[in-house]
Amino acid sequence: MKLSLHFYLLNEHFSPEYAEANFNGEESENNPKYEWEDELEIDHVKSFEILREGVLPLNGELPNGDSFSHEVSRMFLISIVNSDNQQAFLGVSESILADFKQEENVIRVYIKDYEPFGNPTPGVYIASKEFPKELIF
Repeated sequence: MKLSLHFYLLNEHFSPEYAEANFNGEESENNPKYEWEDELEIDHVKSFEILREGVLPLNGELPNGDSFSHEVSRMFLISIVNSDNQQAFLGVSESILADFKQEENVIRVYIKDYEPFGNPTPGVYIASKEFPKELIF
């Protein structure tokens, strides 16, 4: 199956009142509802699960060649298992999660825009205050 994920950064300055009065409730060029949208399409998905207050494993290699392994807690996670039984995680820190909606194989995630966050890989958004300090250069 195919899984479609949409991540939206909410525009804290969006005015529903202005939209209602001038554009039938819709956003406009000067009153956008979102700052940006990231869309990911994942093929060959065997299964997926939404986890609240999960732990995201971060593993990789530093620029000097040293390996790192950290866990980021308090995450809204989407656990994905592909047809080869490999597992991957995408998600957002619970502290910056505004809302999410799931419609079958489409998940829409809304991120608050008033707190800084990092985006170390596509589909992963970690609040700056929760980002592992060892990985900030």
